[in-house]
Amino acid sequence: MSAKTNPIYKAADKASMSEKTARKYLKKGKSPDELKKPHCWPTRKNPFEEVWPIVKEKLELNPGLEAKALFNWLQREYPNKFADGQLRTFQRHVKKFRLLEGPAKEIFFSQKHYPGKLSESDFTHMKELGITINGKLFDHLLYHFVLTYSNWETGTICFSESFEALKEGLQNALWELGGVPLEHKTDRLTAAVQKIEHPEEFTERYKELLDHYNLIGRKIQTGCPNENGDVEQRHYRFKKAVEQALLLRGSNNFSSIEEYKKFLRDLFKQLNSGRIEKFKEEEKKLKKLPHMKL
Repeated sequence: MSAKTNPIYKAADKASMSEKTARKYLKKGKSPDELKKPHCWPTRKNPFEEVWPIVKEKLELNPGLEAKALFNWLQREYPNKFADGQLRTFQRHVKKFRLLEGPAKEIFFSQKHYPGKLSESDFTHMKELGITINGKLFDHLLYHFVLTYSNWETGTICFSESFEALKEGLQNALWELGGVPLEHKTDRLTAAVQKIEHPEEFTERYKELLDHYNLIGRKIQTGCPNENGDVEQRHYRFKKAVEQALLLRGSNNFSSIEEYKKFLRDLFKQLNSGRIEKFKEEEKKLKKLPHMKL
């Protein structure tokens, strides 16, 4: 049979391949696409392989951390190692990490939590973080508010554990939240809880605040700090997140208190971005806010 009358030759010629190659595909009974092996190996070394354990740790601590901010920090920490043109590659690695491993899992205590039921709050000292305003140490506290089911959190800067600070912090938290949970638990704060020998459980001013928001007040038992465990654990994890964010920022110094407040707001927003699914469950159970603050 001549080449011109050979059907295999004609088919191979139309497919722009040799007759030998065409016979190979016929023998295997598969098309070229089916025989093609998928390309699943890296063509070049990952430039971030050495620093990835550090990057992963920071992403687990703060799931909402922006890849660009983290990349800028790597450039400061490792001079001349990462070029500006590698940002897109780094962003792809971060995106892949988030898709495969997801947000960091929160630490929960053994007690059962329900959406929209319980909130906890407490004061925590921030002095050890070394925050400065125009070069001067900014000695302050943070009123820290947490929803125990989703771990949604926020906070307000203050300077003492007074009732005024408690009132401002709680109201700021509820209005930012956009609703009111069923219960609110505090430590045995003198600004809210009466002394043991007193017949009334809460101070008159704190009870007025709870009534205004239709909140059921709870307090921990004497000598049982673990009962306020969610907010205590969030104190620790939040301060670690602040430390990391300050490292990425490259400075503990702020030009004004307003700039520092914005830094904290942005950080809370990043942290809460990893809790969206559970927070949506909470939102459905929240009660309406009153018409105005107390």
